[in-house]
Amino acid sequence: MKTKTVKKLMVPLSEYATVSEEATLYDAILALEKAQKEFGKFEYKHRAILVFGKDNRIVGKVSQIDILRSLEPKYEQIHDSSPRARSGLSQNFIKSMIGQYKLWDLPLNDICRKAAQLSVKSFMYKPDDEELVEEEASLDAAVHQLVMGHHQSLLVTRNSDIIGILKLTDVFKEICHVIKGECENI
Repeated sequence: MKTKTVKKLMVPLSEYATVSEEATLYDAILALEKAQKEFGKFEYKHRAILVFGKDNRIVGKVSQIDILRSLEPKYEQIHDSSPRARSGLSQNFIKSMIGQYKLWDLPLNDICRKAAQLSVKSFMYKPDDEELVEEEASLDAAVHQLVMGHHQSLLVTRNSDIIGILKLTDVFKEICHVIKGECENI
């Protein structure tokens, strides 16, 4: 797999859902739906939206979790709701947070207004360096990054520009393909 590069498996920006950081949640949902329809050649549908800034460079990412979290502003009261911060917490404790913070008291009331008013910039995720991988990096190196960082995807760079996305689902499919090919003759 050292000969296979990230470039061969990545989805280029031109084939991925993107929106401006000034877009609304509603705009983001429409962009994701459009990308899923237009680029149906991918076995696994896109599950995130890449966000570009005023200079047309990627500045963030919006996942399905980010969208759901944006609809309940009280999640902001919980300092760190990342999987790492929750590790070791019991299911009962996590459930008690719903009552304690009154989460989802009015879950979908006025959802159209929320979707039209929420700016993507207010809830997008800004990936850090651990989520970037060079296009010429080996697939082995990308697998290591995905596993160690528990990432669903990595942003692919050329120099310092983001040019695409490498999805865990596509990497997994490639690994399975290699296993089948290599192990068939054993």
